[in-house]
Amino acid sequence: MRIAGITIPDTKRLDVALTYIYGVGRSRAQTILAEAKVARDIKPPAVTAEEENRIRHALETCKLEGALKREVGANVKRLIDIKSYRGSRHARRLPSRGQRTRTNSRTRRGNVRKTMGSGRKKVEKK
Repeated sequence: MRIAGITIPDTKRLDVALTYIYGVGRSRAQTILAEAKVARDIKPPAVTAEEENRIRHALETCKLEGALKREVGANVKRLIDIKSYRGSRHARRLPSRGQRTRTNSRTRRGNVRKTMGSGRKKVEKK
């Protein structure tokens, strides 16, 4: 089954499989299936053509995939352009929502391990 340019996996339940679409999480997937009047515990191969069309129609009301990615990118670019604090954090690829960076955020900063303390070795004078 293919929706919004994404191939939905056949082995997952429909409410989980819809989350493969960018912009659809568990909550939105359940809302869409309720709106389309489709059972959420069935698997995609069991969906009829009529049910598939109702799901597609329900998804048309949401901003998904390319349009959503463009909007998010434009929002980040705007923050960088107005030189806001959050924009500067995005530009430096650091966490922008107040997370601790001294000991956490290894994936963003690189796996840099620093010891607590001065970090210098004591050199004896002769």
